[in-house]
Amino acid sequence: MGKPKVLVTPPRTLMKRISTPEAESELSSFSDVIINEMDRHLTPAELEEMIVDVDGVITSWGSPKITSDILKKAKKLRIIGHAAGSVKPYVCDEVFSRGIVVVNAASEIAYSVAEYALVQMINSLREIPDYIRLMKEGAEKPFKREHEVLSRDLMGKKIGLIGSGNVARRLIQLLKPFNVIINVYDPYLSKAGADHLGVNKVSLEEVLSESDIISLHAALTPETYHMIGKKELEMIPDGAVFINCARGALVDEEALISELKKGRFKAVLDVAGEETGGIPQDSDLRKLDNVYLTPGIAGPSGERQRRLFGVIVEDFRLFFSGKEPKNRIVKEELPKIA
Repeated sequence: MGKPKVLVTPPRTLMKRISTPEAESELSSFSDVIINEMDRHLTPAELEEMIVDVDGVITSWGSPKITSDILKKAKKLRIIGHAAGSVKPYVCDEVFSRGIVVVNAASEIAYSVAEYALVQMINSLREIPDYIRLMKEGAEKPFKREHEVLSRDLMGKKIGLIGSGNVARRLIQLLKPFNVIINVYDPYLSKAGADHLGVNKVSLEEVLSESDIISLHAALTPETYHMIGKKELEMIPDGAVFINCARGALVDEEALISELKKGRFKAVLDVAGEETGGIPQDSDLRKLDNVYLTPGIAGPSGERQRRLFGVIVEDFRLFFSGKEPKNRIVKEELPKIA
């Protein structure tokens, strides 16, 4: 029996970001690889032509969606690997009904996002970004006199997580040495699952009203759109820290700005402005002292991005040797994942 055929759709420019020569060599060791020779993404028509007689396809950010029409040409297709996070924009429902295995690299990306959330918890409690900015301005002394007594440690705090997916689970692991109490709101998390993670399964109201730090890690679905609105924001205690490095549309941004103007709590926002194409230059979010903004950097670091293709290659190696891939996505999970 010959080697399986695998089509790699990302262009070389993207492959340089998401792969390594070692990962590509590993793929070639057990499969016949067909690559995208063009320095751009394939068109749907090109994908339809190239997918004939291949056993596996690897996609990434910007790849054309595998539609029902494309599947008609893909008679031998058995596995799709997405060297990125969400697969929803890239595969149609028929992929799952045909029994084609789908894997992605979301578990790898989760390491970077979880580290971002952890460092921003400490940054916020110690106001480190303010000190960095003021030191460069030569204006740190008055701020230090007023704020040093208010600084806090992460150790022993009560952490509220909204969502219990890949990122939240990595974050829970990172938080354990700090002896924190971790409460999680996720309607899909069972009591047994919470016990396994070493966390408390609680209501959304409890996460919002009883946490020193609230970190948002839910997937964006029709059910979670603007799940944090005026009523929910008013529950956040004075002095708390609210972190959103998930999706901007999980929060009603106008309501958030209105509540932040009261100065009651701090917010760390990596995904603000997603619904409007970016944060306007005159937005109050850029002016409020109790807001730390970053421009969508919580996702995979450059170092982590270069591991994404390798994660998919490993799952393909397992699959084609008759073993279960580590990062398989089943149809039943689609409504609750990003």
